[in-house]
Amino acid sequence: MSSSPMRKSPSAPFNFLTWIDEHQHLLKPPVGNVQVWQDTDLMVTVVGGPNRRTDFHDDPIEEFFYQLKGNMVLRVMEEEGAPPRDIHIREGDVFLAPAHLRHSPQRPEEGSIGLVVEFSRPEGALDAFEWYCMNCHRLVHRSTVQVKSIVDDLPPVFNAFYGDDGARTCPHCAAVHPGKDWPDALRPTTVVPDAEERA
Repeated sequence: MSSSPMRKSPSAPFNFLTWIDEHQHLLKPPVGNVQVWQDTDLMVTVVGGPNRRTDFHDDPIEEFFYQLKGNMVLRVMEEEGAPPRDIHIREGDVFLAPAHLRHSPQRPEEGSIGLVVEFSRPEGALDAFEWYCMNCHRLVHRSTVQVKSIVDDLPPVFNAFYGDDGARTCPHCAAVHPGKDWPDALRPTTVVPDAEERA
């Protein structure tokens, strides 16, 4: 006798590249991403570029990145007070971000497409979004949220920060965070520095 409940019938297989083509209009600003399935244990999201975001995600679980088309940069904050580091994820690359790695997915290339896979959060497991000062690189603001849908739950968090001058003012050096855009000197680029070129 089985001790676990029977699973409902699976959905039919489908051609993923055709699905992406059919949803291409959603893979551009202001939406930028689409979840492939709803109400499943895995959140499988297709993300298009370009995007505009300066937050760093503190995810309680791992995130799997697969860059299908074009290139992206995963900007990571490894030490408060030190500048962030860019991890270049090129077309065809995969990357597994460990839980609680402060990361900011940067997709400056128009038409780029990535796949992000992560587990749905159990009730009470909170994600956090952090913004760091672009002057002193210390924490400016942190918001926590129960994420059920990446598409629906994140924009209100970002817009609340962008619209609040007090939340954007660094408590350490009083510099005001610019909001959704990086200043030119810190703008992410998918041009890989020579030192990072791979064989």
